[in-house]
Amino acid sequence: MARISVILERSRISSDPEEMKALTLRLLVPTLVLTMTASAGAQMPLAQAGDLSSPSTLPSELLMPQSFLVDKNDPSALGDGSQQLLAFKDSDIKFSLPRLMEILRDHRHEGWVLAAYPDPNTRRPLIGAGFSLDVEATEHAQRDPLNPHPFVEPSSAQLWQAAGLAPDRLQQILDQYERDLNTWSPRTYRRKIVRQTLTPQLTEEEATQLLRISAIQAIYNARGYCRGFDQLTASQQMAFTQLVFQMGTNLEEFVGFLGAVNDQDGSRELSQLDGFIETDAEHWQSVQNTLIDSQWARRYTVRAAAVIAMFDPEYSLEPGVAEQRVEAVLRPPVEHPRRNRPAATLRVASYTRHSGKAHGRKASRSQVKRKLT
Repeated sequence: MARISVILERSRISSDPEEMKALTLRLLVPTLVLTMTASAGAQMPLAQAGDLSSPSTLPSELLMPQSFLVDKNDPSALGDGSQQLLAFKDSDIKFSLPRLMEILRDHRHEGWVLAAYPDPNTRRPLIGAGFSLDVEATEHAQRDPLNPHPFVEPSSAQLWQAAGLAPDRLQQILDQYERDLNTWSPRTYRRKIVRQTLTPQLTEEEATQLLRISAIQAIYNARGYCRGFDQLTASQQMAFTQLVFQMGTNLEEFVGFLGAVNDQDGSRELSQLDGFIETDAEHWQSVQNTLIDSQWARRYTVRAAAVIAMFDPEYSLEPGVAEQRVEAVLRPPVEHPRRNRPAATLRVASYTRHSGKAHGRKASRSQVKRKLT
């Protein structure tokens, strides 16, 4: 109420129509949010796994665009490329952005931590759903002459401000992170994350704002990697966006995948000249195979299976079946060799408490190239 009183007092003094309009927006938006939240209550249904356009179960006030909090006349606030991100509309994509944000918050993907924590690989500070806190703005050239869409790589500070957060908060969090990093061992840090004993440095709303602007950046850059992004299905757009979100500019190293998606060698057209017409399902199966054979898929098997399955053009019909098909290739069942033993020996063994691991047996797996069939 104190904040509203200050705004009302300013409105009596100001005679600038533009300033009056801005003040009115600041009053109306929180009121609308409270009204929507009260009326919706607990009536939001859970989104189905395959329905990527369905609404999220996150509170609506956490998912509202926060661009009205940023002064668009201040270049330092917008930063390099932030204008394009703030211009995002839900109609720009076929899938639900809130649904993507829900997936990214899941512990099988990025997770959700409201305090700064170290990246397990680089030790760089992250927060929320893997938002990098100390990335510098970089130039990202478009190397595909057939794709006019540019890339946007703002700094962490620029994205932070685009999300409507105060710049001094970012520095405070970074300073505290350095102190904690020098005090705690990596094991202690990990234990605090798992047990959720880190002191929160962001509210749910603030972390959600950061996640939203980061996801929008991933969507924007996905168009830079994929010439036909707008022609992809909802699940394929979401899968591509997830790859960009997780890998960033490292996605450029997936030459085979990007070549298959953009048909850079003209294989789809050449196959037609040879009299063999590659079906849409066969094309996307080839795209999936380029990811299945990657080190990323072997390292992040669970997450990779979920993302790769989304490239199936029939994913929305049976998402579970699509994921199982990919998982069967990424994690094939281990076949243990059978040994002929006397019945008495087997019976005695069944009463022991020793497992196969006690004898140091290791399952062997044939080294074959994995492909979807």
